[in-house]
Amino acid sequence: MAGLPARIIEHTLSEEELAARFPDGYKELPEEVYKRLHIIPETFIVDEHHVHVYASRNNDGTILKAPRPKDLFRNSIATPALVASIINGKYTNALPLERQAKAFKTNGIQLSTNTMANWVIKSADEYLSLIYDRLHERIYDSKVIHADETPVKVMRIEHSKIKNVKKTYMWVYRNRPLRGTHPIVLFDWQPSRHSEHPREFLKTFSGTVVTDGYQVYHKLAKERRDLKVAGCWVHARRPFAEFIKSVGQDTAKGSVAQEAYSMITEIMHIDNTFDDLSATDRKKQRQLILSEKVDAYFAWAKQKYSQVTHNSTIGKALAYSINQEDYLRVFLSDGHVPMDNNYAEQAIRPFTIGRKNFVMIESSNGAKASAILYSLVETAKANRINTFEYFNLLLTEIPQHMDDRDLRFIDDLLPWSPRVQKECPSRYKKS
Repeated sequence: MAGLPARIIEHTLSEEELAARFPDGYKELPEEVYKRLHIIPETFIVDEHHVHVYASRNNDGTILKAPRPKDLFRNSIATPALVASIINGKYTNALPLERQAKAFKTNGIQLSTNTMANWVIKSADEYLSLIYDRLHERIYDSKVIHADETPVKVMRIEHSKIKNVKKTYMWVYRNRPLRGTHPIVLFDWQPSRHSEHPREFLKTFSGTVVTDGYQVYHKLAKERRDLKVAGCWVHARRPFAEFIKSVGQDTAKGSVAQEAYSMITEIMHIDNTFDDLSATDRKKQRQLILSEKVDAYFAWAKQKYSQVTHNSTIGKALAYSINQEDYLRVFLSDGHVPMDNNYAEQAIRPFTIGRKNFVMIESSNGAKASAILYSLVETAKANRINTFEYFNLLLTEIPQHMDDRDLRFIDDLLPWSPRVQKECPSRYKKS
């Protein structure tokens, strides 16, 4: 409960009671203090704006109105705090708009899901996309970017009826923050899984992309000299782990799967001991200690592959490692590159959890907005700020600058800026 606002509730005795118990007078000792956690459910307040109007006493026709702040949406009841709460509910806490509408209704507030969806999409398109675009520029400052993608269904609706449902993809990119950079997580919705999408997203990035074995990234690496692709050893180990789980530990003893799993796990365990080293020293230790073990693993995998049925579960698992060898070896020559793509998988997990609740997105505009909003939520969380307070700040501040030609004000609203860190602190303390 540390850091929460507190209200002091005094428990005292009356002067009459004290006089009766202490006829010779009394003195106060240190108070006994105990704490209880209280909650105030959602409170709604109507902001009723009264714009004062002035006219000259001599009736010369001069009328003057007091200035009014720029609205989030003209002629709308929406306020930054209300829209921030809706966005935070859906994209941070995975609460579909339908559930939020029911919660509003219990408080006497009639807000349709269509109205809320329009607010969310318009906020993302008009205001929050400015922050997203700047984060997209800044993610290129990193030497390593993790990438992954996951399917999502998007509906096309005509005349209030579902016309069709299309399988599309939400791509995610997450940098590996090193000295001088900050954590950034960006989602990019696209209608397909084609290589043109990461090609466009990463067009000015120079460095290494850590991915699973999806071949579109390999295609990009072959097109450019300034782009490398590193493979994920967790993906290489996973089919062996799944086989062991399916047959049981006892049955798997001495099997090819168990041996492969043990070899990869040993390599990864040793590499974890280098985490506190500089990139230069980590590279040296990898070359010194792990290079031979990696060579031994691939030599063993190729030997075993010649002895098993290629179309079997183990045959396919060995083939994955062999086919990915060039990419799985990249970590040995670059101390900045990790052995796995866990950063991307962790970043995309909140979206997959939310997807279970909303099942599908109702339009391509909604999908694009979701990409922006998930990006800001996950980047805010990675930078340890309160997501509701952050959206409230953005939706209050950005509309005031929409006529600005100079967009440098955006840098003051990035999640790691001193202003945002001060105004939107997270009370969550990571252990």
